[in-house]
Amino acid sequence: MSAYHPLTAEEAIALAKSLPGIFSESTVLNCREIGDGNLNLVFHVTSENSNESTIIKQAVPYAKVVGESWPLSLDRARIERQALEIQHRLCSDLVPEVYAYSDELAYTVMEDLSEYTIMRKGLIDGNAYPKFAEHIGQFLARTLFFTSDLGMNQQEKKELAGRFVNPDLCKITEDLIFEDPYRNSANNNYSANIEDEAEALRNDLPLHFEVALLREKFLTHAQALLHGDLHTGSIFVTPESTKVIDPEFAYFGPMGFDIGAIIGNLLLNYVAQPGWNQNVENLSIREERLLDMVKEVWTHFEASFRHLWNTELLDEMSKTPGYQDYYLTEILRDAAGFAGCKMIRRIVGLSHVADIEGIPDESLREAAQRKALAVGKNLVRHHRSVGSIYDILKLVQLASTEIGVSK
Repeated sequence: MSAYHPLTAEEAIALAKSLPGIFSESTVLNCREIGDGNLNLVFHVTSENSNESTIIKQAVPYAKVVGESWPLSLDRARIERQALEIQHRLCSDLVPEVYAYSDELAYTVMEDLSEYTIMRKGLIDGNAYPKFAEHIGQFLARTLFFTSDLGMNQQEKKELAGRFVNPDLCKITEDLIFEDPYRNSANNNYSANIEDEAEALRNDLPLHFEVALLREKFLTHAQALLHGDLHTGSIFVTPESTKVIDPEFAYFGPMGFDIGAIIGNLLLNYVAQPGWNQNVENLSIREERLLDMVKEVWTHFEASFRHLWNTELLDEMSKTPGYQDYYLTEILRDAAGFAGCKMIRRIVGLSHVADIEGIPDESLREAAQRKALAVGKNLVRHHRSVGSIYDILKLVQLASTEIGVSK
């Protein structure tokens, strides 16, 4: 019989005390549950008389955002922990360290990042993160290259992929991103004032065709081990440092999905900027900074990925002239399409983003929602014709112009 049960704060303290090397023996510990996500409990354990602290994250057997009517496998805690361990090995300065875990109790004890800011909040506040694009580009390049057929033995990759079969959380992605926004679904959630937009999504068959192509990639194209949910709420930042967390959606899929998730979330913040800035000059600076960040994320990823290809490649056939350029163009096209799907989902789907939902003024919030949908649809419609990151930026600006948003 399983010993699993949701931990209490007192049990989290006892667990933290039992682990060597984290807290001094005589210290008094405090604990509070800080989880604000949809799937887990998160305990922050701190010392009263020192700076020692840790995080204990425990999966619960259902989606918190819905309740016990949406059951989920606790094996996702193992998947997340193993993904963190792999990512930390490949990018030790960009991923928190795992201290301990229990697969039976579905918890992971890891490095505390309280001195960092959740990137989504930081962007809403208008903060700049000049090192972020370089850091996330390196993270994406190394984690994707070294878990692909390019950077690891193909048979070992197949064995690794078997440990990351993640049907419950992949089902969430498949439904919420690639299906629900395009049909009448009980999971959809949007305000009545954009019902016309939701209806248009349901009736846009050419758009459905492009989404179906992207969905097929997500379902079948096992290129590399993905984070699987790499949005700005899963990244902690300071102006000098970046830490990627929460890879419980990890599975083997198309590389462009992780890259598109980052780009799509930066663009969600971009379209929301008029709702947070009444100063025209500040608005222009922040919008330009976000678009430049989108460009630099791809630029740093591409440069790092090409360097790894040229120096660490294991697959002999991939040395064929022209293949590297083709491969990266396909990743970029996938990233553009997945970014668009991510943006659409966050406006009409189950789970929204504070970048837009938090805008105080209703009319400005609606304008941001409509702009997000326009940009998202443009990226999805035209993702197969993208040839450079500048094509993506042109699609963003064209969609903004078409809905009458001043640049």
